[in-house]
Amino acid sequence: MSRMLIRRLTAALGALVLMSGVAMAQKVTIAVGGSACLCYLPTVLAQQLGEYKKAGLDVELVDFKGGSQSLTAVLGGSADVVSGYFDHCVNLAAKNQALQAFVVYDRYPGFALVVSPKQTGQIKSIKDLANKRIGVSAPGSSTDYFLKFMLKKNGVDPNSVGVIGIGLGATAVAAMEQGSVDAAIMLDPAPTLLQGKYKDLVILSDTRTQKDTLDVFGGEYPGGALYTRADWIEKNPKQVQALTNAIVNTLKWLHSHTPEEIMAKMPDELVGADKAQYLAALKNTIPMYSETGRMDPKGAKAVLDVFSQSSPEVAKANVDLSKTYTNKYVDEALKAAGK
Repeated sequence: MSRMLIRRLTAALGALVLMSGVAMAQKVTIAVGGSACLCYLPTVLAQQLGEYKKAGLDVELVDFKGGSQSLTAVLGGSADVVSGYFDHCVNLAAKNQALQAFVVYDRYPGFALVVSPKQTGQIKSIKDLANKRIGVSAPGSSTDYFLKFMLKKNGVDPNSVGVIGIGLGATAVAAMEQGSVDAAIMLDPAPTLLQGKYKDLVILSDTRTQKDTLDVFGGEYPGGALYTRADWIEKNPKQVQALTNAIVNTLKWLHSHTPEEIMAKMPDELVGADKAQYLAALKNTIPMYSETGRMDPKGAKAVLDVFSQSSPEVAKANVDLSKTYTNKYVDEALKAAGK
């Protein structure tokens, strides 16, 4: 056999292997509830590290202003999986819609209830929020539910406030600086950016640390997770396992690298112009990220307790929490990683 023929056969075989590799990569669309928010960083970081590809997936991340919009995309069939807050699974279980979280990447929610710099001195407590305009990422999102919970907890009628969707990133910061809202539920890096500019910034409630989360909720409270319709999980177990492997590997990488190394991997448009403030926010946020990806059953119960207090519909529904999440795929991923 001539050398030329051998070279051609080798090239053809190589092309065939490449083509089969492309064909094997399963396409999955993840709807993210605001990728500028550090609460969703593991989802984006997994893409930047190539973890989805390593797991045999071709993942497209589609960005939305808030969790309610990303959830709508999955319920409507234009996306496969939500990267959003677990509490939606509990809330929709009360409406007989079966959604299930399969890997959790936030141990607590990271919400901060921040007063607009233009209202410093005017709003000193949550009780002062009655009849004010308050920003959330999007109406019906987890930020909105948290707002209603905190208002009720402090004796303020949630119907007395005007709720305005302002997103989570630069749009939220602009709304606060311009005074188009009087206060807002914010997530890092936005509150840290404002704290850097306004030293007297007032934060009425803060769940960015374990201590503050325990003070507010009485226990750990899971935030960001990958979740989707239970029937999609049933039909696509290989894709679910691959996504879980990617996130678990990303969490392991995240906790074994410095904040500077993590920031260097993130897209420039998410880091923004003020790298020092982003880094400060990232340092604040790292303890929030799960080390395992597992759902803590006590945390799931805390979510149900909060929603039962703020939603009569959830309180009456007798929600079966065991159907709103599964640790099966995380356990497999940890076993494969030797943990």
